[in-house]
Amino acid sequence: MTAAAPPAPPRDSAPHRTPPKEGSRALRAWRSVRVPAALITAFVTVVVLLSLGTEQFPTGHLEPGSISPDGTRALVNVLEEDRDVHVVRSSPAAEEAVSEAGDDTVLVVFLDHRLLPEELESLAALDVDTVLVRPSTPSLEAFVPGVEMTGREEPEGFPEPDVAYSPECDLSAAEAAGEAYVGGELYTAGSGVDAVGCYPGGSGDALVRVRHDDGTTTTVLGTGGPLTNAELDSGGNAALALNLLAAEDVVWLRPDPPQQEGSSGLWELLPLGLRWSLVPLVAMLALLALWRGRRMGALVPESLPVAVRASETTEGRAGLYQSRKARDRAATALRAGFLDRVTPKLGLSADAVPGAVVATVAERTGDDPAHLRSLLYPEPPDPYAGNDDMLVKLADELDERARRLR
Repeated sequence: MTAAAPPAPPRDSAPHRTPPKEGSRALRAWRSVRVPAALITAFVTVVVLLSLGTEQFPTGHLEPGSISPDGTRALVNVLEEDRDVHVVRSSPAAEEAVSEAGDDTVLVVFLDHRLLPEELESLAALDVDTVLVRPSTPSLEAFVPGVEMTGREEPEGFPEPDVAYSPECDLSAAEAAGEAYVGGELYTAGSGVDAVGCYPGGSGDALVRVRHDDGTTTTVLGTGGPLTNAELDSGGNAALALNLLAAEDVVWLRPDPPQQEGSSGLWELLPLGLRWSLVPLVAMLALLALWRGRRMGALVPESLPVAVRASETTEGRAGLYQSRKARDRAATALRAGFLDRVTPKLGLSADAVPGAVVATVAERTGDDPAHLRSLLYPEPPDPYAGNDDMLVKLADELDERARRLR
């Protein structure tokens, strides 16, 4: 006699579920935030790198902080070795710097066409030696009345001159420097002006020093080339620059361009680094949208339920052309199909020029090249796209040429 099986334990009415572990919750949370965290980290990194790379060094002609060939940073660095150089950007700042400097001070003025006439008059009234580099006419009238620009001499090889000029004067600053590359504007002092001219050219002197009644001097230099980084070490340029600016304090006035108030928009007021940071922000948003948009999975390819004959496709497209009266597109399709079929037989590449195709077809078929060009490459308006009859004629002629080229 077999023993009876023990009764099965009673089942609960509700299924028993194991509570999720703390580790699995943290893993799911990390999986949900890791991609956004990576994108945000990459965005912050790119913004920081772009901000570091937006530091702009000053540029421009005779800019004291520029290291480009037309800048004057080399001269300023040399001057700062044994004297104080005060770089200012406006006439009020220049007047303040001159008043705070010592008695041995020289004011050097560049790009004075950016100053107003009243500013020039105010600077000219300062009791200080002045050097004007290629001054404008209003500046000459304010600082050295009676001195006029009478010519211009640019030696061969300009803007990198290869002709040095001799001082030919008794001015110690020029005599000690010797020959210098000072080709540029030439000046002539009128009668009654206590002036010394150096580096003579065809119609004047490239350097003129005028002594005023109060004992100060104004030196007019017809070019800023000898002061630039590219030409400072040529000939006596460096010596001439140092001699002209021989003072314990040098006030270097290079006015900034006048700014029109109220013309800047909000976008222009934003820092360049902030504007560039929008690029990685847009890229991050695009990647995030792409990531979220693909959450449903990749597309599943599905084969067509039926096979469509090529003739049906051709007829369907022809019907669309006819319904829209697109005879020009139909003619283009006919010519393209003809060329695709015959160019390999003619030994021509797919990108052969029209002239070569017309010449080869004419040689093989004996047709008139002019007629073939109007048939294959017509000038607008297309004569075969005027009506359906002409379109049928185009198809017949193309079929006839294709038959001859078999």
